[in-house]
Amino acid sequence: MPQDVALITGASSGIGEALARRIARDGRHLALVARRADRLQSLAAELRAGHRIDVHVVPMDLVQPGAGDTLAADLDRRGLVVDWLVNNAGFGTAGRFDRLPVERELAEVRLNVQVPVELAGRFLPGMVARGRGVVMNVASLAAFVPGPYTATYNATKAFLLSFSESLAAELRGTGVEVVCVCPGFTRTEFQEVAHVDVTKVPGFAWMSAEAVAEQAVRAVGRTPVVVNGTLNTLASIALKFVPRSLVARGTAAVQRSTLAKT
Repeated sequence: MPQDVALITGASSGIGEALARRIARDGRHLALVARRADRLQSLAAELRAGHRIDVHVVPMDLVQPGAGDTLAADLDRRGLVVDWLVNNAGFGTAGRFDRLPVERELAEVRLNVQVPVELAGRFLPGMVARGRGVVMNVASLAAFVPGPYTATYNATKAFLLSFSESLAAELRGTGVEVVCVCPGFTRTEFQEVAHVDVTKVPGFAWMSAEAVAEQAVRAVGRTPVVVNGTLNTLASIALKFVPRSLVARGTAAVQRSTLAKT
């Protein structure tokens, strides 16, 4: 008999790992996708023991061509039905765009934009046919602002926000819920991978991955967009009243100061 699962990409660390732990608490079976098989296996063993659920491990680099086809076929062979799709996998780059390797920027677009669209396209029809399901796209507070020195990253997150809002409106009344999660500074490995210096960011501006995951799951069925944290929510509202040209110049000044010296 087919088994419903919550499919979580980028589940080996950070917000993806926290979402896996949080969704497991609700007794949902999981399918975890990431490149690092050892981390996935360790997390899966812990969640199986702690919550008496099935946790399927799918080690995969979603940036590679054909990864979406391969993933869908793998799940089908295992008899798994995606009831929750959590598009969390992603990464960011930092620096002046003309000085960054274009191949890395294209990989960023692939993972942050193309993969969520592809997976939604593959699994949403089944959800609609069954009259239930959830699509959760993890974006960022960066979705609300232009991103000098993180131009590609901010643009991919802005796409994900718009895409999610549009899907939520299209699917109203189908039984399928869509939510876009927009965290601000979150304590994960993200900043290290992106080579961004965040030592000047005050402690009160940070959230834990666990807090982000809790708010994300609670938002399902309540709102199509959740901005995590009171300060971030206020910031996202205030930004609507500031000319984008001024926001871009201000963001550029801040980003120059946070670029790690390499």
